[in-house]
Amino acid sequence: MRTHLLNQRAGAPLRLALALLLALVAVTAALLVTSRPASATVASKQEALADVQDQQASVEDEIAASNEQINGLIAQVSEARQREEAAAAELAAVEARLEQASADLADGREHLEDVREQLRQAVAELERILVGVYKSDDPNMIKLLIESSGWEDASVDAAYLDRVHDYQTDTVQRVTDLRAEAEATVTRLAEVQQQITETRDEVAAQRQALAAERASLEAEEAQLAAAREARKDTLSRLTGREVELQDGIESAQQRIAREQAAAIPPPIEETVDPAVAAPAPSVPAPAGSTATLNSDGSATAPADAPPQVVAVIEAANAIRDKPYLWGGGHSSFEVDSGYDCSGAISYALSGGGLIESPLDSTGFTYWGEAGVGNWITVYANSGHAYAVVAGLRWDTSDTGGSGVSWSTTTTSFQDPSAFVARHPAGF
Repeated sequence: MRTHLLNQRAGAPLRLALALLLALVAVTAALLVTSRPASATVASKQEALADVQDQQASVEDEIAASNEQINGLIAQVSEARQREEAAAAELAAVEARLEQASADLADGREHLEDVREQLRQAVAELERILVGVYKSDDPNMIKLLIESSGWEDASVDAAYLDRVHDYQTDTVQRVTDLRAEAEATVTRLAEVQQQITETRDEVAAQRQALAAERASLEAEEAQLAAAREARKDTLSRLTGREVELQDGIESAQQRIAREQAAAIPPPIEETVDPAVAAPAPSVPAPAGSTATLNSDGSATAPADAPPQVVAVIEAANAIRDKPYLWGGGHSSFEVDSGYDCSGAISYALSGGGLIESPLDSTGFTYWGEAGVGNWITVYANSGHAYAVVAGLRWDTSDTGGSGVSWSTTTTSFQDPSAFVARHPAGF
């Protein structure tokens, strides 16, 4: 028992020393971690931030490419829909012609049956005349014979029989010619009906092919839109990561500044990198002055408006009489036959050189800079977009379907909170 107690007493200091050694190692490791230079933390975060920003730029380029592809598809879908509608109108016209031809053919066949019945009646009547003439002995009865319906007691000679023969021949020939004409008419109408039927089938096949083409383009557009939304989600996550890294860098830099201030470091001469351009100054907001809405529906820029704003208003005025057309204005900046909401905004902004290619309403949610501008603001979401330029609204809503127009009200059919506000840099 003593030996066992002695061993316990001897082992206790050893265990205590081992525990103290482990605690010392843990504290040392913690000190090493906490004493990591702040400059190393900043450098690693800056490296991660640069990587995130590179990824953001790549995703933004992909989104821009998707916008261009989708805008091109919108124009193609619009053109395909117009061709499909034209084919439908042509098909309706052909079907109307076919219906009329079928009615004419039915009338022709009915007329042919009437002529055939007339022929049968004429032949039967002549047969009765011949029988009466054969039985008659009085040649003076020819008039009576011709006008009579009963021939049993009539009599004629050979001379009158010749006249009756001529009458018979003329009657039969006339009815025969009439029947031939009716048959020719029926044949011609049947041929016309067949031609129209073939044309109808060709137009119907063309319309079906156009519908398939339009459906294929819409499916491709939907796929691109889905891919673009996925990229936007990626961009949103990268933006969140960028903010976290920037906050971490700022916190680390502040800690470094506090440590340097505590150590009274030598003053650092500030330098300016000439390669970094200063941000463009914002054009002052109009001092209570707005564009004027004229009686003809056009707008006149205020006297203090910058040249770019004046050019935007003039470009909008150039298309204000164009009708609403879904997908209109998305293929190029050439004047189109009609415009939708984003197409009209794109054309107006192009007049001031503020946009490089047409965008759809979703594309405008990422265009320019965030927030309300001093002179120009575009309000956009996935379903609609409108612009406020120098205090006037440029929009396709509340126009009765007549197209894009200026308005003195600055809100669309939805609450402004349903839109993302963007503006061109400096305006």
